[in-house]
Amino acid sequence: MDQINEKLTGDFATDTKMFDTLLRVDESFDIIKREMEVSGTKLAMYYIDGFIQSASMQKLMMHLTSVKDFGDGSDTAAAKFAATSVPSVEVDVTDSVDTMVTMVLAGCTVFFADGFGKNAIIIDSRTYPARNTEEPENDRVMRGSRDGFVETLIFNTALIRRRIRDTAFTVEYVSAGESSRTDMALCYMANKADMDYVAELREKIKNIKTDSLVMGHRSVAEMLIRNRWYNPFPKIRSTERPDAAAASILEGNVVLICDNSPEAMIFPTTIFDFLQETDDYYFPPLTGTYLRVVRHFIFLFTMILTPLWYLLLLHADSLPQWMSFVVPQKPGAIPIIFQLFLTEFALDGLKLASLNTPSVLSNSLSVVGALLLGDFAVQVGLLSVDVIFYMAFVAIANFTQSSYELGYAFKYIRMLLLFLTALFDVWGFIIGILLALVLVATNSTVNGKRNYLYPLIPFNGKALARLFFRLKKE
Repeated sequence: MDQINEKLTGDFATDTKMFDTLLRVDESFDIIKREMEVSGTKLAMYYIDGFIQSASMQKLMMHLTSVKDFGDGSDTAAAKFAATSVPSVEVDVTDSVDTMVTMVLAGCTVFFADGFGKNAIIIDSRTYPARNTEEPENDRVMRGSRDGFVETLIFNTALIRRRIRDTAFTVEYVSAGESSRTDMALCYMANKADMDYVAELREKIKNIKTDSLVMGHRSVAEMLIRNRWYNPFPKIRSTERPDAAAASILEGNVVLICDNSPEAMIFPTTIFDFLQETDDYYFPPLTGTYLRVVRHFIFLFTMILTPLWYLLLLHADSLPQWMSFVVPQKPGAIPIIFQLFLTEFALDGLKLASLNTPSVLSNSLSVVGALLLGDFAVQVGLLSVDVIFYMAFVAIANFTQSSYELGYAFKYIRMLLLFLTALFDVWGFIIGILLALVLVATNSTVNGKRNYLYPLIPFNGKALARLFFRLKKE
């Protein structure tokens, strides 16, 4: 929607006719124009059906029928009326047509009266359709709170505010998108966050040039970061848990919440942040440390397991006797390298099938289907039992962390390692590892002064130790 620079004229008939045209009241059935006449004064209210609290609007209209004076048409008449005769919590007065149109489309009510002069009153009595703040499906914990973000911005900020009762906690409003004009909130601690970084982030959001951000936080992320399609590593960390977002804010990070999205983006981001889970903090330090170390080791192992196994198979004649178990007794009808790639693609196919399967059938079909396919593939000699075993471990171990983006980044690196190892043997494996390190080190993020490999680069020993061990902060 283009910027509207017009101001109200002060003539009730002219202003309401212009507003009718801008909002296309006659064409959109859900945009309501409620006209009244009280004490000889013409009134008009504009709002969107489904976005207002009906009970509050009925009480407001009942109250207006008892009002005798709606102003004398002066520049201060609307402000005086709002202060004395509008029984609503959030009220504003403006003469900007653009502001009024935006607020109506956002769910507020714009109130015109013949005696308001060149101003109108904006009444915020909106309510949005929202689901319950239940625990996120993809970010569950064994212990701790069970609430999660929803698609309504104000609900999400309230969930964080409930956990941080400090005047330094700041929730700053920003918006972007020419048509969508998506509401967003920058959340940070004024006494802990890097204010230069907050200003940089705010400026980046304001400079977003796009028609809409209908995909929520994903659209915002792509607008904030220069696209490097060849680098699969995630650029921004997100969470659906208000406790995790609140903890990040208290550590000095900045959280960006986008309306219509149940995920909060955490800035700045490092690769090590993705391997931290909320459960680590709901268990005693020893247990939390153990879980964190196991998660790091197993997830990193998923990247090199199958390439390393294939590399050992290329040198099966040189293996000691105790490592003979890595050589399959029945290698299958096709080369092992093709079996590994085929299984990688098959796993993604099963994920997509499970995702689109009706919920009442998904559990049975996904498990039974995978077992049957694997068993039949072995019986006909297409796949080796060893391939299915190693790929099953990789598939399950991938869920030791909750980021799908990081999981697929490691999958791409694993496939690259397999390909290079098949072409160049040991040197291919080494080149693949080096390429993975280069991709991590050069990943482009909105990090300000912090590197994607922090606290490894630049080195911070205490911060690095806290990544693996539950240490008390000073």
